[in-house]
Amino acid sequence: MRSALLALSAVLLLLCAGASASVGDGPDDGPRLTRGEATRIVLVEPEVAEWLDRYPEDLLIPAAHFMPERGEWEVSVFTPEAGKVATAKVDDRTGDTRDVWAGPELAWPLARGGGVGGLINEPLLWLAFCLFFVVGLADFRRPLSLANLDLVALLSFSVNVALLNEGRVFASVLAATASLVYLVLRMIRVGVTGRVAVPRSTVPVWLLVAGLVFLVGLRTGINVEHSSVLDVGYAGVIGADRLSDGVSPYGRFPHADSGRPCGAEAHDGSVLDWVQEDGRCETINSFGDTYGPVNYHAYLPGLWLFGWSGRWDELPAVHFTTLLFDLLAMAGLAAVGRSRGGTRAAVVLPFAWAANPLTQYTSSSNANDTIMAALLIWAFWAVSSPPGRGCLVALACWTKLAALILAPMWATYPGTRRLRSPLVYATSFALTTVLCFWFLLVADDPLRELRVFLDRTFIIQFDRSSPFSLWDWGQYAAAGLPDLSAVQHVLQGVLVLAALVVAVRPRRKSPLQLAAFSAALLMSFQLLLTHWSALYTVWFMPFLLVVVLTGDLLQSGGTRPDDTEEGDTTVRSGDAARGQTPDSRYAAAPTSRRD
Repeated sequence: MRSALLALSAVLLLLCAGASASVGDGPDDGPRLTRGEATRIVLVEPEVAEWLDRYPEDLLIPAAHFMPERGEWEVSVFTPEAGKVATAKVDDRTGDTRDVWAGPELAWPLARGGGVGGLINEPLLWLAFCLFFVVGLADFRRPLSLANLDLVALLSFSVNVALLNEGRVFASVLAATASLVYLVLRMIRVGVTGRVAVPRSTVPVWLLVAGLVFLVGLRTGINVEHSSVLDVGYAGVIGADRLSDGVSPYGRFPHADSGRPCGAEAHDGSVLDWVQEDGRCETINSFGDTYGPVNYHAYLPGLWLFGWSGRWDELPAVHFTTLLFDLLAMAGLAAVGRSRGGTRAAVVLPFAWAANPLTQYTSSSNANDTIMAALLIWAFWAVSSPPGRGCLVALACWTKLAALILAPMWATYPGTRRLRSPLVYATSFALTTVLCFWFLLVADDPLRELRVFLDRTFIIQFDRSSPFSLWDWGQYAAAGLPDLSAVQHVLQGVLVLAALVVAVRPRRKSPLQLAAFSAALLMSFQLLLTHWSALYTVWFMPFLLVVVLTGDLLQSGGTRPDDTEEGDTTVRSGDAARGQTPDSRYAAAPTSRRD
């Protein structure tokens, strides 16, 4: 009996082993699915099928590869012109799919939805910021005024963010383009005509101050506890680390070429942490050295205070820098408001920045875009000082190269009749530039380091590819997505010409015109970028806020009609030139003209 039980047990064990082997879990077992079955599973995925409808069926080339170590099929679809256009992984045992990507989702995780920035993407929080913005700034006595429409336009980029968070890349681009075009046209009109409609909020100053204090605290808490750090923010602390060692950051960012990994594999098999030439383990960021040197200098205080582990971890130095320049931007707006319009303007402008969800979006992403914005608004505060203007504009230009589009116009402000001011501006700009590039002067081979800088910052932009603008959709060679790259290059030439024209026309500019044309140039520059992001809205946001909210004060010397007067305040740039005082102008025209 005992021997019979042992024999039966042995038979059952053999049967179980055979059944287990038939499942195909072992690394040496063949796949359960055939190549064709795995391919068909992917082709009928709704996301893949919808994208492949853009191509003729006879041009689609599917390919499937079985990965026994993972028990998965990797299925990809190619076309002769666009290359890989879709991919997915299929579990060989269950037939379930994962990592299903098509079109722009292949190369861009951002295109897959989910967004960046953490908590700020929660609809209720985003709408709460919008509510603060509208209630604090809008003119509810004239709800259909053009001034209120401008405020709505400032928030309209929210549509782009919402669509992108859903993974609707092409729709998000169209929404952003519409917002940019409207605001560019508005700023051009303000710059040319010297007229602007300004909303007249009735919210008392003390309540705006209370709201500003609350919002600053809220923004700080969101950044510290509920934000993320993008690769651009991580790049800042890497560059600061290199500068603190006395070397150029360009060409010295962490890479994976050493062949010595020092971190764990991600779920897709990739390794992000690698040993660098100096023996230190660092998280790779191979393309983080594409910004100007001032960008990396800006992270030095945070690096000195909080250090850096070498990894892409919590990065407190980046959070510190983000909050520092967010506060500097608000302080600059307050200084501009104070110098141009007194207490109310000194509160309204930073309140508008703090209540705008787009500026918080940048803060919550810990991107580096606010650095240039803060420098530009302080340059506007110092606009009457040629050396101060030249220094601050140079710092902005060597933070983000986009600011170079403003350099000619700011050089000739306020007019072209005298050469002394442009010369002082140019001298200050040049001296500041030399100081910004000190690391080239101490290098063993300055010319080589300069070539590396140019290659990593300017040249690399010519080969950039992105679905986040109208201009590079031709890369997909797909129906319904036009190739507009030729149009882009023509318009870029027109923009450069326009930047030179506004440097000399009008011959004399008011502060209002300088702010309006600056906003128009920066937005036009963004319209023509191959890669665009809502994070970039902070570049031009200070100028838009100054024009839309305090444009009348930029012309009237800081005097505004009594706040109880109904309607919008509209001013002409020629008033000051004709010698009219603010009081006499309003006395002569008690009913203000609306734009």
